[in-house]
Amino acid sequence: MNKQLLENISKHIVLSSEEWNLFETFWTEKTVAKGDFILRNGETCRTDNYIISGALKAFYINSKNGREEILYFAIDDWWASDIESFQNQKPSIYNIQALEKTTILQIGHYSFKEMLEQIPKLEKYFRIILESYLGSLQKRIIQNNVYDAEQRYLEFIDRYPKIVDKVPQYLIASYLGISSEFLSRIRQKQKRY
Repeated sequence: MNKQLLENISKHIVLSSEEWNLFETFWTEKTVAKGDFILRNGETCRTDNYIISGALKAFYINSKNGREEILYFAIDDWWASDIESFQNQKPSIYNIQALEKTTILQIGHYSFKEMLEQIPKLEKYFRIILESYLGSLQKRIIQNNVYDAEQRYLEFIDRYPKIVDKVPQYLIASYLGISSEFLSRIRQKQKRY
């Protein structure tokens, strides 16, 4: 089992060695090549995915202009899933694609439910993960409504410096809701200061 996931869980809950051994039986490791999808629009999200190494993007295609709209990025020690599709086993409205060779740990929907039944302490861990995700979404909504583009970019690079190093600028621009050209101007302005 991946050491960083075990460390991540151990920050929040304590599991016995028997529980750890049981926990490991529910997960499978998978490597996806750059450009491969782990979820496509219209498919049901069958797995929750923990990123061991690599980078993923979640996006949908804007039906009005045909452009890719970035919902989130996921890098090492993060999670990537369509939570609604995974929980309700209904078709997803977005895609999750590898930006580089990415190694993930996956757990299926029914295995996830079984794991929580057999190791109830994990309910607390996954609640903490969901609360963190919800907090990030709320913050993003507020920033998109209140901050100008430059403030959103500065907040992004401050909060997610590792993503800035892994993800192309045009995708960051999409995530921020601005054009690549406008992001270039913001970056040039920042270099002068």
